[in-house]
Amino acid sequence: MLRAFAALLGALAVRLLRATWRVRLLGPAPPYETGPVVFCFWHGRQAGLFAHPRPRPVAVLASLSRDGALQARILARLGFDVHRGSSSRGGAAGLKSLIGALRGGADAAFAVDGPRGPVGVAKPGAILAARAAGAAIVPITVRASRRWVFARAWDGYALPVPFAEVEIVRGEAIPAATATAPDVGAAIDALDR
Repeated sequence: MLRAFAALLGALAVRLLRATWRVRLLGPAPPYETGPVVFCFWHGRQAGLFAHPRPRPVAVLASLSRDGALQARILARLGFDVHRGSSSRGGAAGLKSLIGALRGGADAAFAVDGPRGPVGVAKPGAILAARAAGAAIVPITVRASRRWVFARAWDGYALPVPFAEVEIVRGEAIPAATATAPDVGAAIDALDR
């Protein structure tokens, strides 16, 4: 009961905060017409991505930890298709479930530097999912005019403050068949420049 209430409050807070942001989309539109899209970003940048349009359901992974349970509830309340698992626990089952969602017509979003980092080092999970589902990989990042940075968080979590200007920057799609984790990481880094 307490977790359900916390998830309700968390989702409400995200919606209220998002409503104050002035959002600009930069870069090419994702290639939705060619099939599913796998968005790839660094941990700590995901808060601003709540403002990205979602023309189709978006599947995400949440860890099997206690924190992951709360995160999963909040994400579900925000309309995401949540699958549980991470590279450290339940990863194969979570990834398999997420691939099923991609094959069923959803898009997906991955923090590609794993559940524990190191920050800014891409892991292969998103590429494996994209290949299995025939999806395009789209690097994406967020810039905010003002943000709170949670320095004690392992990923330096950045939350755009109320009324911030938020830029969601998308890169060119990367074919999954030839992508490597370093390619995807370099593409995300290039968007931050």
